[in-house]
Amino acid sequence: MKELEVLKKAALAGGKILAARFGKVGYRLKGRANLLTEADLASEKAVIGIIRRAFPADGFMAEESPLEETPNGRLWIIDPLDGTTNYAHGFPAASVSIGFSENGVIRAGGVCDPFRGELFLAAKGRGATVNGRRLRVSGAPSLSKSLLVTGFAYDRAERADFYCGFFSEFMRLSHDVRRMGSASLDLCWLAAGRTDGYWEFGLKPWDVAAGKLIAEEAGGRVTDFAGKPWAVNAAMGSQTLATNGRVHAQMLKVIRRRLGEAR
Repeated sequence: MKELEVLKKAALAGGKILAARFGKVGYRLKGRANLLTEADLASEKAVIGIIRRAFPADGFMAEESPLEETPNGRLWIIDPLDGTTNYAHGFPAASVSIGFSENGVIRAGGVCDPFRGELFLAAKGRGATVNGRRLRVSGAPSLSKSLLVTGFAYDRAERADFYCGFFSEFMRLSHDVRRMGSASLDLCWLAAGRTDGYWEFGLKPWDVAAGKLIAEEAGGRVTDFAGKPWAVNAAMGSQTLATNGRVHAQMLKVIRRRLGEAR
């Protein structure tokens, strides 16, 4: 699949930039807790450049650039630095995330973690890998035997009690809860069986597109909080629940109940 090969090349190029500039760049604010670094911009330029040379007629949805849609229905969904707050503070948990969508269906995805030297890849119907090794979600049978992961949206200061309510309940019901700060890595680690369930509010398409496919191709399930499949042209990640499949119904039940109580 040519798209996957180009995606791999672009993700590695972006990851190389992130690694080279780590600890050497400052940041500016796009919002109270929404950071932007020079590495974001340099990585995005390199990623888009590689893809555009291979597929000049395709469109782009990238975090730091205006949306470019084209009539052919092909769209590259790019986060050049997922985990910018971590990166800007010298915390080595960040990645390059690239998804390829055709007519609203994610066909290929890749996430490069330059700090652990891991490249996660997936093509629809062909499985998912990390550094060429096949991925499979965990076999955790229940929420009570799960390790979960989450993240908090940019309005976390204003809605801290709301988000922490979910965190608190899941912490009581599971083995524990982690918060890494990179949605694409959260999804990839779920695919690798390192965690069993992941939920987050307020994500964007570039946060989810690649990791969603990787998780699903590893045997996981990804939906919104109503249990509907995540789609590029729907909620676009504003509600994201990903699990090994076995704990999905249990997590949905908790989330729905807490949402109902919050109304």
